[in-house]
Amino acid sequence: MQDTTMDADVIVVGAGPTGLMLAGELRLGGAEVIVLDKLAEPTGQSRGLGFTARAMEVFDQRGILPRFGQGESLEVSSVGHFGGVQFDFTSLEGAHFGARGIPQSQTEAVLAGWAADLGAVVHHGHEVLALADGFLDGDHAEVTVGTPDGVRRMRARYLVGCDGGKSTVRKLAGIGFPGTEATRAMFLADITGVDLKPRYLGETLPNGMVMAAPLKEGVHRIIVCPHGAAARSADDTVTFEEVAKAWEHITGEDISAGGAEWVSFFSDATRQAAEYRRGRVLLAGDAAHIHLPAGGQGLSTGVQDAANLGWKLAAVATGRAGDALLDTYHAERHPVGRRLLMNTRAQGMVFLGGDQAEPLRSILTELTGHDVVRRHLAGVVSHLDIRYDIGEDGDGDGAHPLLGRRLARIALTGPGGATDTFRLLHAGRGLLLDLADDARVREAAAAWAGRVDVVTATPSASDGGAVLAGAGAVLVRPDGHVAWTGAGGADGLDTALARWFGTPAER
Repeated sequence: MQDTTMDADVIVVGAGPTGLMLAGELRLGGAEVIVLDKLAEPTGQSRGLGFTARAMEVFDQRGILPRFGQGESLEVSSVGHFGGVQFDFTSLEGAHFGARGIPQSQTEAVLAGWAADLGAVVHHGHEVLALADGFLDGDHAEVTVGTPDGVRRMRARYLVGCDGGKSTVRKLAGIGFPGTEATRAMFLADITGVDLKPRYLGETLPNGMVMAAPLKEGVHRIIVCPHGAAARSADDTVTFEEVAKAWEHITGEDISAGGAEWVSFFSDATRQAAEYRRGRVLLAGDAAHIHLPAGGQGLSTGVQDAANLGWKLAAVATGRAGDALLDTYHAERHPVGRRLLMNTRAQGMVFLGGDQAEPLRSILTELTGHDVVRRHLAGVVSHLDIRYDIGEDGDGDGAHPLLGRRLARIALTGPGGATDTFRLLHAGRGLLLDLADDARVREAAAAWAGRVDVVTATPSASDGGAVLAGAGAVLVRPDGHVAWTGAGGADGLDTALARWFGTPAER
């Protein structure tokens, strides 16, 4: 029963992709959620253009892909890059460079509609001004909020900052944000009135690097990275004339006769929150990590932060699981963020290092001639190589290669006919695949009915049989990662179910 002294179970600050994804995940988990955003309305600007292969899978696991208007066949590219060095991502099974040409504004609109359909409440024009003491050891978090109708206080069991690199929530909670300062400025703009050749993966020239991609009729997205452009203050502004001058300096092309729908700048500053959780305050997305944009990884990592946190926070906030479950959020996602910062810094050195980086580009080009290197780099950039440390209780019969990894989309045949692993995760619950028609497995999971769906099924021999080889049963978390496998019987399954899905109901 909802505590009437609380405005919601969870208050999410920030209505960008991360905050909206988290709101939907929380609603799937049964938590009451309010999203606060200081902007009166979405800007419509689209810094991001697409997302990684793993983020695409996350959307597919929730049945969201058709909302993008292109069904499940979003435009993807088999060829990607690492620091501008191009190679074929399909060296890694299931990998590609991600969905491209999807403006961030569209991603936000899709997620906003999905979250609203699930019952999430979004308040625009609501700015968090203060955070009351007590969030560290109390039973709630309380914020002071500036609204169109004046200042008010709002309370929730938990507060999540998804409010970007300058996160107010992070600062109010006193969470450190160590890292490296910006060393250069780069520009981006949506320009009109000119015709540009596509440079989807970027082009490195003596005076800098540029990217260009058509967005719609008459509009191109450009990114301009001139060598020697000093870092700028976050309060600075940039004009189209400045962007056009930098573009001509690098490419020799004059675009000054055109115009821009909007212009902005970014930097190579790299920082990560010291804690993803402090008491009843948590961070996700850019509030937890900022870095050089490279391959849509920022938006995609935020979406995956939300997918990891949402079901856990919903279970704890609604009393179905203990508080310790939330500690696994930092334990699992902080290393992912740290690795993200490492790979984007490395890409920046290769891509933007000018003549000094040419030897590095040359050796990296040689290395991508080896399949093992292509597979490794494709896994890093696509995020398909993420493996969480599930612990020894995750496997009742020895370590299975799937343990801790995401379960790919695999076709299955069950009592209800044809289905697949992603479709079975649409509801945001756990999934126990009984692949050996084992009554012991089904009985062990009976006390978690409503939290974990038990499906007896057989994988298609041509689609995933090898991936599931040696597993008689597989426990999949709502975020698609495997939490337990068993070769036969249910040894260790009770422990895994209790760890990830809380205290069992009375049988």
